Amino acid sequence: MKMTRLGIVRTGLAALGLSCFVTAGYAADTADLAAAKKEGKVVWYTSTPIKTAQKIANLFEADSGIKVELFRSGGSAILSRFMQEYDAKRIAADVLTTSDPAAADAMTKKGIFVAFKPKGFEAIPDAAKDPNGYHVAQRLNMITLFAREDKVAAKDLPSKWTDLTNAKYKGKLVMSDPSFTSLQLTVVGTLSKKLGWSYYENLRKNDVMVVQGNEQILDNLKRGERLIAAGALDSYAADARKEGHKIKSIYPTDGMFVIPSPTSIIKGSPNPNAAKVFAEFMISKKVQQVFPEDGGYAARVDVAPPKGNPDLKSMNILNIDYAALEKESANIKNKFNDVFQ
Repeated sequence: MKMTRLGIVRTGLAALGLSCFVTAGYAADTADLAAAKKEGKVVWYTSTPIKTAQKIANLFEADSGIKVELFRSGGSAILSRFMQEYDAKRIAADVLTTSDPAAADAMTKKGIFVAFKPKGFEAIPDAAKDPNGYHVAQRLNMITLFAREDKVAAKDLPSKWTDLTNAKYKGKLVMSDPSFTSLQLTVVGTLSKKLGWSYYENLRKNDVMVVQGNEQILDNLKRGERLIAAGALDSYAADARKEGHKIKSIYPTDGMFVIPSPTSIIKGSPNPNAAKVFAEFMISKKVQQVFPEDGGYAARVDVAPPKGNPDLKSMNILNIDYAALEKESANIKNKFNDVFQ
């Protein structure tokens, strides 16, 4: 039987837990463009890679005439800043985009977000959004290994997470800090449970370098200080290849991380109408097509993966227990710091 593009993506998403179900038969909530234009701006806190975030902001400003005030940092850092402001009752952000579904669920339960089902909501897989619209995935994050293929022979490249503890990689590895980026928090929390903390202790013995975030990982590889990213956001590798760097993406055979990036509208924010217009714009096809153009994966099931990249259906995708990660996040960060201090 011939399978449609939608059917292929849905099949792949089933392995992720982003099941083959998408919401059908709903009435889109309205976004008042005229009221949004009167507000004149939207404040966006995001962990979206900076080049992509700026591209989205520029597209929105050109499309709507509404200014975007962009604050970009790592996912954990973004959440920390936002919660500090929220706890102090100083809400500055209108829209929050992170890479931490567990935190988005927890914040939804606390009543921090506004329910909103924009146009295009039905094209996002059910497991990548809150059913009531309190958060919806902006994109899907692929965490891969990547390496300087001009410095590491093809026969010597790792193919699995567990390969990284091999002594031949000593002094060649770099990875990010889960206290800064929530993507790495998901990776560390999941692998430490799957493989045990001894896995990270062995990486420490292999002299893995720990840097702040994905940008620092890529900069490190470009300079040749380290040659292999021990788990990082694959769109950064794609950016580097566009610039002419010989960086190869490796999809671990013992499990791929595919992590949604939830976007939410903040309750009581300064520009509530602009927030809705921007949130709706974020999941429009115009914006969703930006992600594969930049080497990432869109959240919509009707947008193709990046050219030359594998479809989700071909990946061995790890199941992620986001509820457990939310409960254990502080312990995971503390244990990681203990190992790598």
